[in-house]
Amino acid sequence: KPIFPILPSSLTAEKEVADFVSKGRIFFPDEVVFGNALGKIRNTPKPTTFDIVLSRIDLGSIRKIIDNASDGYLAPQKVRELLVAANIPCADEFVATNQKEMENAALKLGFPLVMKVVGPVHKSDAGGVILNIGSIEEVSLHFEKLMKIKEATGILLQPMLSGTELFAGVKYEEKFGHMILFGLGGIFIEVLKDVRNVLAPVSFEEILSEIKLLRSYKIIEGTRGKEGVDEDLFADIIVSLSSLVSIAPEIIEMDLNPLLGKKDSIIAVDARIRIQK
Repeated sequence: KPIFPILPSSLTAEKEVADFVSKGRIFFPDEVVFGNALGKIRNTPKPTTFDIVLSRIDLGSIRKIIDNASDGYLAPQKVRELLVAANIPCADEFVATNQKEMENAALKLGFPLVMKVVGPVHKSDAGGVILNIGSIEEVSLHFEKLMKIKEATGILLQPMLSGTELFAGVKYEEKFGHMILFGLGGIFIEVLKDVRNVLAPVSFEEILSEIKLLRSYKIIEGTRGKEGVDEDLFADIIVSLSSLVSIAPEIIEMDLNPLLGKKDSIIAVDARIRIQK
């Protein structure tokens, strides 16, 4: 059985305690401190089993994309390539720089569609997101409108999907490392501010337990007849994010917002990644 020494007599047995510590040993100065430590260990998830996760990650492709990229935000195509390499499901998309390309892509993807401006960091704030586009005529009309937005370099086209809006992201903190953040997405992240955060790397079991601690967990679980979200898939995606930043520590900021979740699928429909070498 393990023995945890408690040596409270730091005055009457000062020399003996010093001799004990000089041998590289540790002790607790009080039984209350020891009790608190045991309580924290009892409620802490088991150590992360990180090696298992790497088997489903395309390490070579991830490093190639990062090594060839410049500092700053990655282009949409490179963001998608990273997500695919990290085994994170993402929506079909096409980026066009002229109207003809946009129309051809729209016919290939099918309606309804979403159009998003490429260039500005905050697309919604710039009026650069248009939903429920149902015809080629609308595609042509909105293409001209979106390309007039300041810093616009192209237009991204995606199928119009539905589901519970989720959020997962990464932020590098000096002296700590990569923080993984997640919760409900869309406007909920700003209104409810219900976000959990953990230090990478993380394990599946740790994330699954953290998801259940969200105040909005009932929405994820499904309530009042509304379809819930597959918690295991959500945890898998967050673990994949953790794996991605462990392989590519140059990623200092990453947002998947929103992820659209259903009972049998979760798909990233918008993402941005910033790197710094």
